[in-house]
Amino acid sequence: MRFFDCNAFLGLPARRPLAPVASAGEFLAEMDIAGVEKALVWHIAQHDVAPQTGNALLTDAIAQHERLVGCWSVLPNQAHEFPEPEALFDQMRSARIAALRAFPNSHRFLLNEVSMGQLLGAMAERRVPLFLSIRRGCTWATIYGLLGSFPTLTCVVCDHGCWGEDRQFRPLLERYPNVHIDTAQYLLDGGIEALVADYGPDRLLYGSGFPESHFGGMMMALKHAQIADGAKSAIAHGNLERLLKEAWS
Repeated sequence: MRFFDCNAFLGLPARRPLAPVASAGEFLAEMDIAGVEKALVWHIAQHDVAPQTGNALLTDAIAQHERLVGCWSVLPNQAHEFPEPEALFDQMRSARIAALRAFPNSHRFLLNEVSMGQLLGAMAERRVPLFLSIRRGCTWATIYGLLGSFPTLTCVVCDHGCWGEDRQFRPLLERYPNVHIDTAQYLLDGGIEALVADYGPDRLLYGSGFPESHFGGMMMALKHAQIADGAKSAIAHGNLERLLKEAWS
């Protein structure tokens, strides 16, 4: 089975993770051990330092590694810290950056139409995926409000955990067709099977949360899930490949 990880980062956070990897080379070595073919990655400095600093570090890190695709971070742009949307998208294409992240709580801004409407509207139109982490920098209330304003936004909710979080994300899956959920912290017995039964396999993406979680945990859960082989392949790599193709075709 091919695996394309949607949720992993490079660099060393302040709190030591399970498997610290400082460089892209170390990251790829861990991918080889686990059997992960490709990964959509971001750099921890995008969160812990500043998006601009982390984005630059990420761009440099993945430049020579075709198996790594990048995910930049963004901020509200009233202070002109980023290019306008079309120029930003051009820069993303040139640097092999396929998606964006935002950490509103951590970076002290409101992720909504008032603060970021121009960019979010352009992302929805172009189907550029926005990754939001419940563990790091975002809340369910923020996501509900965001999607209320941008119902066609392609959004991937990450790191949502296993303790009753279905009650948070299932209403979003029902209401908004471009919302997806990653597997990184979805440690619920029978959870993958239940989601596939209720919503089909196309809304779930394999994500490891590496290096704060190991690649192999959710790989094993998916390999042994009681779902069809085609559904496993879609979750393992096909759904992410489709989202990125839709955005940049």
